[in-house]
Amino acid sequence: MRYVRIWLFCLSLFCCGWLATGWFNPVMAAVDKEKATAKPTAVEGEIQFEGRGEGFKPEPAKDECPSTFGPIITDTAIPIEKGKFALQPTFGLSFTTHNFSPSWRRVSAGGNFTSFGMDWKFTYGLCNNLEVFVVVPFVHNWANSVNEPGPKGERAASFGGIGDVNLTFKYRLLEETETRPTVTALFATDFPTGHFRHFNPRRLGTDEIGGGAYAFTTGLNLSKYIKPFVLYGNLWYTVQTAFTGREDRSPLVAALDEGGVPTGELVEGDPLATKVRNYPRDIITLNLAAEYPITKKWVALLELTSSWDGGRLFGHKANVAPVALLSVMPGIEYMATEKFSLALGVNIDLAGKNTSANITPLLSMVYAF
Repeated sequence: MRYVRIWLFCLSLFCCGWLATGWFNPVMAAVDKEKATAKPTAVEGEIQFEGRGEGFKPEPAKDECPSTFGPIITDTAIPIEKGKFALQPTFGLSFTTHNFSPSWRRVSAGGNFTSFGMDWKFTYGLCNNLEVFVVVPFVHNWANSVNEPGPKGERAASFGGIGDVNLTFKYRLLEETETRPTVTALFATDFPTGHFRHFNPRRLGTDEIGGGAYAFTTGLNLSKYIKPFVLYGNLWYTVQTAFTGREDRSPLVAALDEGGVPTGELVEGDPLATKVRNYPRDIITLNLAAEYPITKKWVALLELTSSWDGGRLFGHKANVAPVALLSVMPGIEYMATEKFSLALGVNIDLAGKNTSANITPLLSMVYAF
């Protein structure tokens, strides 16, 4: 299976390279230039404001792509215009309803768990067809009425801080036409800035807000306007580095009476820290989304997002359990002005294994400068 994964990874890189050569082919560039000069409404280098993104070649007026917010979770394909800047905060409040077992069954969550997430996304157009963005997340977790108390009998705890920061570059390989979609190559890195070691058992797991590994992601984003829908897709592959964490545990020690004499019973002692070498699994991400413009201001949204853990393409064999998660999110978008828009959705975890099942209302806003 490892050789199959290596073959698939190389094939993905080859496809990206093939698409890129098609984009930079001088013969095709000459043909595109000839077509552009033959249409007085599409002068080379001139920005076309119809459709989603800088440089979009509009369809005939009757099939013009409407302006929309874009999906909340699924990534878009058309880069922001060169020299432009956009700010997008996204707020989410997750309520854990169940846990998913290794056999995909729903089991008790073992308490009441809630998590607030606030992601700040900063996007800038570096040049034509190339954008870069940074996502800085803040996470705060709460646990209440847990079934398994902490070492001092704690049944409630909370913890918050900065999560893992993400840096992403997106380059458009192919522009959308009547027959083909927009195709964009993506490369991203997640930095282990979130808290991932020195866990305190008294915090009941709420202090785990970081992954601990550097995560490198590559893949493709697609988008296509097929009247009356705007369709999106993401296919990514993520490789994670190994890292050393510290797990705090409470060993069992002999109980003592008031005189310091052992009673013959065992109780939990003071927490001890143990070094653990983690080899996280590679991740395959597949996201799909569709928008339906109801009016010029209001747009309906539906997203289907998923992630699947596999083996490790490189390095040591994985030593953590595989995780999978499939979610759906209906939503609504409101295009307030040409520069400001917002979207509201509810993400619902449908199926998975070795992870929690959550219901998460989401509010996201975009302001373009």
